[in-house]
Amino acid sequence: MPARHIILCINVGSSSCKFSLYSVSSGAESIVAEGAADRIGSSGGTITIRDANGRSIAESDRDLARPQVAVDALFDEFERLKLPRLDVVGHRIVHGGAHHVAPEIVTPALIADLKRLIAFAPLHMPGGIGGVEAVAARHPKLPQVACFDTAFHRGMPERAERFPLPRELWDAGVRRYGFHGISYEYIMQALRADVPTRLIIAHLGNGASMAAVENGRPLDTTMGFTPAGGFMMGTRPGDLDPGVILYLLEQKGYDAAQLSRLVNLKSGLLGVSGLSSDVKTLLDARGSNADAAEAIEMFCYQIRKAIGALAAALGGLDMLIFTGGIGEHAAAVRAEACQGLAHLGLAIDPRRNDSNQDTISAADSRCRVRVIPTNENLMVARHAARLVFPAG
Repeated sequence: MPARHIILCINVGSSSCKFSLYSVSSGAESIVAEGAADRIGSSGGTITIRDANGRSIAESDRDLARPQVAVDALFDEFERLKLPRLDVVGHRIVHGGAHHVAPEIVTPALIADLKRLIAFAPLHMPGGIGGVEAVAARHPKLPQVACFDTAFHRGMPERAERFPLPRELWDAGVRRYGFHGISYEYIMQALRADVPTRLIIAHLGNGASMAAVENGRPLDTTMGFTPAGGFMMGTRPGDLDPGVILYLLEQKGYDAAQLSRLVNLKSGLLGVSGLSSDVKTLLDARGSNADAAEAIEMFCYQIRKAIGALAAALGGLDMLIFTGGIGEHAAAVRAEACQGLAHLGLAIDPRRNDSNQDTISAADSRCRVRVIPTNENLMVARHAARLVFPAG
């Protein structure tokens, strides 16, 4: 009888802790339960858990003052529901820095090193590290695995990783790291043997980025030193003229905290629209709200520019993949982002696109355009199983 392993995958952010619980046997994974603890740090925290069929099996209101409290509250629910005993916990960690280039089993030395990287992603790293520490406090002997969102990109050539800054800053770790790497890994596995020579993957969600992949290896990506870089996102501006930051510091009296709120929480779709960071809300409103319409127009325009830039780096384009919440569900964004890309041999079939088919390009399109749902938690589960149970 093949061994069965129960793997919990958690993704702890600043205001939520999402999880998936998997049963893994002989390389086959099945979902046991999934859910989230939401509104961490706010009044009215909630916990929701669904079973393998999507049926709600737990809904409760809890005081979730910190991410660690949220993780502990989830474990309370797991015990109350008598869910299977855990064999390993896998974590999505946003930043691995220059040295953590593959998933690792958590050790005290790794935790200490990750704490030194908090300054690289101050909004994301404390929650991820707090999740690891919360699990260790509750179950000190339970193996844990850290999977880094930056690891996928570490195979990029140095010309893509470097910023045009003095070399001592490169030595200090200031470079293009890229993010959403766990999502990109999942998409590459989903392609199996269907990996084209020149590929762009567009992960479009509240945070959004793209990766150029040449012959199966990362070539370039849009995000940079932090997840605030690249093209316009839900609440982040993407790349800014550095002079804007200097102007706000010197002439408008901004301090570091105000700049952080500006570039992480108040810009992007929300900043331009003045209405929402949610694409569906803006698409519904754009017929009567000029600011919402402009936000969507800018978002699609910047996606189109990023596709063009990465296609230039690749020397052409054989396949474009949309993934992430927006990429998988917002047909209007996909259509508008691809307008004007005929020079890349790209043509969208409106019927296929509107029905969210796997392939949404027209029959005569030289570049194949696909929609592939991502599953970062499943990718984390696979890494955890491989590292902790290498024999299966």
